[in-house]
Amino acid sequence: MQSLGSKIADVREAAGITQAALAKKLKTTQSAIARMEAGKQNVSTDMLRRISQALGKNLITLSPGTVNVALDGGYHLSGTIETNTSKNGAVGLLCASLLNRGTTTLRRMPRIEEVHRLIEVLTSIGVKVEWHGSDVVITPPKTFKLGSIDTEAARKTRSIVMFIGALMHHLPSFSLPQSGGCKLGSRTVQPHFFALEHFGVHIETTALSFKVTCAPRRPREVILYESGDTVTENALFAAARTPGTTVIKYASANYMVQEVCAFLLACGVQIEGIGTTTLTVTGVANINTDLEYTLSEDPTDSMFFIAAAVVTNSAITITRCPIEFLELELLTLEKMGLRFTIGAPYLSHNGRTKLVDIKFKPQPARDLIAPPEKVHPRPYPGLNADNLPFFAVIATQAKGQTLIHDWMYEKRAIYFTELDKLGADTVLADPHRIFINGPTPLRAAELICPPALRPATILLIAMLGAQGRSVLRNIYSINRGYENLVARLSSLGAHISYLDEF
Repeated sequence: MQSLGSKIADVREAAGITQAALAKKLKTTQSAIARMEAGKQNVSTDMLRRISQALGKNLITLSPGTVNVALDGGYHLSGTIETNTSKNGAVGLLCASLLNRGTTTLRRMPRIEEVHRLIEVLTSIGVKVEWHGSDVVITPPKTFKLGSIDTEAARKTRSIVMFIGALMHHLPSFSLPQSGGCKLGSRTVQPHFFALEHFGVHIETTALSFKVTCAPRRPREVILYESGDTVTENALFAAARTPGTTVIKYASANYMVQEVCAFLLACGVQIEGIGTTTLTVTGVANINTDLEYTLSEDPTDSMFFIAAAVVTNSAITITRCPIEFLELELLTLEKMGLRFTIGAPYLSHNGRTKLVDIKFKPQPARDLIAPPEKVHPRPYPGLNADNLPFFAVIATQAKGQTLIHDWMYEKRAIYFTELDKLGADTVLADPHRIFINGPTPLRAAELICPPALRPATILLIAMLGAQGRSVLRNIYSINRGYENLVARLSSLGAHISYLDEF
């Protein structure tokens, strides 16, 4: 009951609803809500159902770990939606907080499953983590307790591998569970090992864990085996507390890397070349400061609503879009015939990220055409790999044939064929390339989310455009990266709700 009460309180606070307001919705008293949240009052399944409806989130289901949604599609959306803060930035900063011996406050932290898993891992090794509204306050222990690590939570996130670059400064040896995350084929962590060995880190891989031993040394130059985002972040963590200057070559310049760089600058680490593929890091021996940092916005969150606007042919204004990480995506859509208006730029809370508001209006039917060239991702400043899947669902509404080349991930293109069950016409050439013929009318269906974040989201978008009632089951993979998506879509007029599983 205490655990359930804490969950009710957590969800209520995340929704910005007071105990008094929740009591009014449930036609009960504030004292009754207080007793429930303190675990001092039994809660019936009917009351749980009513609380879930009032808070807009399923609190419990008969199938543990699964949450399902129902959609009545084919409706136009309208209104304004604000871009949420970044999932990939959030996990990078949670890992980066391990570098600081002082208290780190991360503002506007998204309440998503990936963040919850990392916080579960952090608390299990002795870190004190407290939510204050949408802010997270992180206080490290005197000694990290890796022996008590939450193995189950760690194995549900690929981000756990980024603990190595931070913990190497605190412990001479430790063990971490093998990382998990999206199922996207062969995503080796070997480039992390190649980067960290420059700093005196040796990693032995077993069937279940990474066994890490550290004999820190200062490299002058680190050449990354690949320009990966998390690889670059791990190298940055290693360099941040290695005194002297380290040059990291072939670094990713993607948005989450720039976010980590902005945080490290606040920690007193000097970094030159932010936004380029060569980072010059002047590290410090110790970081022990109480600091606050406000997360920046997520381009893939903006892109979700851009795709939803296109597929539902809707009038939507998306605010706080990080334009420098969406320019090629918008250019591609412009060449496909999509019309939109971009407002004047302004800065995010971190003073670095350039934001704009983008306005979409309905267009005449079948005004969209297939892009003149294949759509494929590239490292920044190219089209973002996480934004690529959205073009698959957009292509179902474009006249002509679209070729999407998802060269970065084995098998992810296979997940795009799930759109066929919703009326799409796709031809899979190989595990990396898929042809999509359009336009095709989308139809309702009942599907199970694939175990990968972005392919799961495009099914949800297709269902928004599909006439009739659809059901999308086990949306955990979507909840890994998107916060309050059901409520946010509802605010735009989408007919979507959690399935009543009681």
